[in-house]
Amino acid sequence: MAEEAKWYIAHTYSGYENKVATNLQTIIENRGLQDWIHEVFIPTEIITEVKDGQTKETERKKFPGYVFVKMVMTDESWFVVRNTRGCTGFVGPGGKPVPLTEKEVADLGVEKHQVEINYAVGDVVRVIDGPFEGFTGNVESIDTEKGTACVIVSMFGRDTPVELEMGQAELMD
Repeated sequence: MAEEAKWYIAHTYSGYENKVATNLQTIIENRGLQDWIHEVFIPTEIITEVKDGQTKETERKKFPGYVFVKMVMTDESWFVVRNTRGCTGFVGPGGKPVPLTEKEVADLGVEKHQVEINYAVGDVVRVIDGPFEGFTGNVESIDTEKGTACVIVSMFGRDTPVELEMGQAELMD
């Protein structure tokens, strides 16, 4: 492959996001297009609602009417996605697909990048980035799902828990 796969956004009929994603996955498998179309993704979020004193969690789509597709843009891959039942086209000027930038991909949470860490709960770390840069503290907890670590730093003579992204701290020598 001469080109690297990028994220594109396909526009769908409202309420057809799951159907388009399922149909596209089936087409990819049937035609053996895994080398060209890598991933199909529908961004969702968990919403907690309180109704009549009862808490209920529901999953809803962040961008109704849109499906994210990671693919190498060729005439064939464009044709397959564009002609999937329920898909109305790509997001871009005049229907010409425009890939998402790396920053947009990170901001939208489309792709999760794993950060390798060399510290564990109980270790002493130095904060190397962000507003607490230069502080040192003990790691109280690590949340791999959110990609954060809770570090207890001493501020103004008090122990204060600070939530950091995993890449914002490093193990003290």
